[in-house]
Amino acid sequence: MTVRAAETIYNLVLNDIIGGHMRPGDNLAEIALSEKFDVSRTPVREALHRLEQENLIERGPRRAYVVRKMQANDFEDLFEAVGEVEASLAALAAQRMSEMQRRQLVMILTEGKDCGDDTAAYSHINTRFHALINQGANNEILNATHASLTMRTQAWRVANFRRDARRLETSRVEHGSITEAILDADANATRKLMREHVASSFLTLANLLSQGE
Repeated sequence: MTVRAAETIYNLVLNDIIGGHMRPGDNLAEIALSEKFDVSRTPVREALHRLEQENLIERGPRRAYVVRKMQANDFEDLFEAVGEVEASLAALAAQRMSEMQRRQLVMILTEGKDCGDDTAAYSHINTRFHALINQGANNEILNATHASLTMRTQAWRVANFRRDARRLETSRVEHGSITEAILDADANATRKLMREHVASSFLTLANLLSQGE
C-alpha cells in the first residue's frame, strides 16, 4: 500500500512540475503533502526522495524540499544516453523484427497520423511505437537498460507534445522515416534516424526550459 501511495504521489507531483502548475522555488513540505493526499509521511518521503534523485526537486535553505529550476544541461547527458541505447535497439529491430511486427509498426504509424491534434492520444501512440521497436530488437539487456533510463525522460518527452504543438508534427515525420528504414532492413539508417529523433525531443525540451517553462 505504501509503495502504491508513493508511486501515486510521485506521479501527481511530477505532473504538476512538468505541467507548470508548480514553479521553481515552490515548497514541497512533507506534512502538507501527507495531509493533501491523506496518507502518512512515509510514502510522501519516498516520493520526494525519488524526485530528488531525478534532480526535479532539491533541499531549500531550511532543508525543506523545493522545486528545482531545470536547465537544459541537466538533461543533456541523460538524453544522449537514451538516444544511444534506443538507436542500438532500433538498428537491431531493423534486422530482427518479424513480418507481423513490421505490419503492426505501419498500423501504429497510421494511427499517429490519424489522431490529429489530440496530444494525449498521440503520446500513447508514441509510447507504443517505441515499445514495439524495442520489442523487435530481441535484446533483453538493452531493453532493461533503456527501460531504466527512459523512466527519467518519458514525462518530459510527453510534455514536448503538450507544450509545443510543432513537436507533434515533426515527431510524425521522424516516425515515418524510421519506419521506412526498418521496412528496408537498413540498420545503419535506422540507428542514425532514431538517434536524431531522440535528439529532437531533447532540443524541444531545451527550448521549453529556456523560455522558463
